[in-house]
Amino acid sequence: MRTRRIHLINPKTNSFTTRPMYFNRALYSPLAGLLAVAALIPDDQYEVVLTDENIEPIDFDLKADLVGISAMTSYVNRGYEIADSFRNRNIPVIMGGVHPSFMPQEALEHADAVVVGEAELVMGKVLDDLEQGNVKGIYQADKLHPMVNMSMPRYDLLKSNRYVNKTFIQTSRGCHHACTFCAEHMMYGLRFRYRPIDEVVKEIEECGERVIALNDADFFGNAKRAAQLMRALKGRGIRWQAGVNSRGALNDELLELAAESGCYMLSIGFESISREALKSVHKYQNRPETFQALVQKIQSYGILVFGLFMFGFDEDDSSIFEETAKFNIAAGYDVCAYSVLTPYPGTLAWYEMLRQKRVVSYDWDKYDQGHIVYQPMKLTPEQLREGHMRAYKLFYSVPSIFRRFPTNSSRSKFYWSTYNLFFRKGEVTGRNIADAIAKPTEVPRHLAQPPLMPERKDWQKLVLDNNHY
Repeated sequence: MRTRRIHLINPKTNSFTTRPMYFNRALYSPLAGLLAVAALIPDDQYEVVLTDENIEPIDFDLKADLVGISAMTSYVNRGYEIADSFRNRNIPVIMGGVHPSFMPQEALEHADAVVVGEAELVMGKVLDDLEQGNVKGIYQADKLHPMVNMSMPRYDLLKSNRYVNKTFIQTSRGCHHACTFCAEHMMYGLRFRYRPIDEVVKEIEECGERVIALNDADFFGNAKRAAQLMRALKGRGIRWQAGVNSRGALNDELLELAAESGCYMLSIGFESISREALKSVHKYQNRPETFQALVQKIQSYGILVFGLFMFGFDEDDSSIFEETAKFNIAAGYDVCAYSVLTPYPGTLAWYEMLRQKRVVSYDWDKYDQGHIVYQPMKLTPEQLREGHMRAYKLFYSVPSIFRRFPTNSSRSKFYWSTYNLFFRKGEVTGRNIADAIAKPTEVPRHLAQPPLMPERKDWQKLVLDNNHY
């Protein structure tokens, strides 16, 4: 018999990808983590209520025994406001997610407790403490979860009619690339951990959706493992997308298996067309001279290519924006997303910029890959802001859309159109960041503390040396 209620909340973020834009649907659901947390809560003892503030208001008057809030950096301030409001109602609050995991002491100013890193091995302790009325402090496992016998995410809590992409299935954790701007390896480690393939297939079969995203940092990170899973997906009528690395995507065997098993799109962090910029952030596997051929190779298997690019590297000058967008158009990328380099708290890029005294703003609302929170090296903040938007406008211009449309191709015209319409409306005609250049702020009181220290000694020193900033 259920005796308690836990209210799980995803705060609203100022992102067009999670904001309903067409037919009252958002492009992406941000709830994968909370659905997994909900699965750890015994449903015969607790009622779980799930709220995504991007699509619905929060019921602050809802009676609950515990409120759980997950937040990334760009919307953690809204998470803190929500936490403060519930605590003022004498309801205990626990926070988790990327930002609280890296900034737990800051989060504890607004929450009774924080889950640092993975929740699977500590949720039992949280619930035991809840029963004793003593949920407080930091909950962090002393080891990483083996990803075996994981509970089925609570898909029944998802308002699936409000999202285009709503089912994100994780088959592994970790990434061995260690890009300096990424938090993945500081959160989950440099080595991959894999779920048993039969457990992955079981979740896919039982999730209730035929279109899914494989929510791994790098699905092609282990070619043998990826091939095994794709063989297991063949003949099941699944349509899927995933993020992969550029080197793995050159593998014809993997691409053939991807097409045969239902892959309709692959996302790749190309990041830059400058080899020097890529080397500076340890993205060694990317080689710009192979990008165009790689796009064409993937497309020849009937798979869309979603290119992820970033501006603001130390090697970037004012020519990079137009050169990148023109290259993307000429190479025939199906979809592109352009972001501004953002030194998220606890990443190697963060510590390096702290050392160089180049971080200008610590306003977390501005850490959304659209605002400029640091001093670029070869660009003014104004040039970076204007060039970022110019690249979007050029790539999603009407002539570019007509030129890139997959008229004589087996690639999905539905998904191609969906993504191009969302990005054109969201980033070209709908985005107006008046304060894109963040104003200087004071240094925060609390230090960023990575859940996992880097393995390289020079990176460990970089982290430790900045612990006095």
